[in-house]
Amino acid sequence: MEPASVTASSLIRVAALSGSLRKSSYNRGLIRSAIEISNTSINGLQIEYIDISPLPLLNTDLEGEGSFPPAIEAFRQKILEADSILFASPEYNFSISAPLKNAIDWASRPPNVWADKAAAIVSAGGGFGGGRSQYHLRQVGVFLDLHFINKPEFFLNAFQPPAKFDSDGNLIDEQAKERIKEVLLSLQALSLKLHRKQ
Repeated sequence: MEPASVTASSLIRVAALSGSLRKSSYNRGLIRSAIEISNTSINGLQIEYIDISPLPLLNTDLEGEGSFPPAIEAFRQKILEADSILFASPEYNFSISAPLKNAIDWASRPPNVWADKAAAIVSAGGGFGGGRSQYHLRQVGVFLDLHFINKPEFFLNAFQPPAKFDSDGNLIDEQAKERIKEVLLSLQALSLKLHRKQ
């Protein structure tokens, strides 16, 4: 139950998507951590993980007269109802993962349900920690009319000691958790700012 100080108009609902479908993936672990942080230490932010694994590959032959298959329709409705988006974007071949791009494309079909929402990206991986995927995702967001927070950025090298995740893919690094909290606070602030303009 939300604290009394949070009104319906100030509650920011966040749809969280992971570009990695593996249950113990580090990027899904970042979302689990974000949900825990929002539940315990950020007032007025509610994050829901949206599973993109049931979505079929984009095929416009599946579209009816202004309708979509049930899994797509349900997904699009979740995005439409959200105030903002949290992407956990792994880097595949210097870019966005195929499952995430597929989800983005389905929700961009007319009418585009991404438009005018605040968004943030977190990523974990080797080397640059998924940074290249984030920059590609920001480019895609321009066409979608998404409004990404500019700072802070969150890239996490998951393989650099000390260990950042446990064997189940849960984030155990306290410094990284604090950085995720900063991302969420920035996302909340931008979401509220955009809402005031509408």
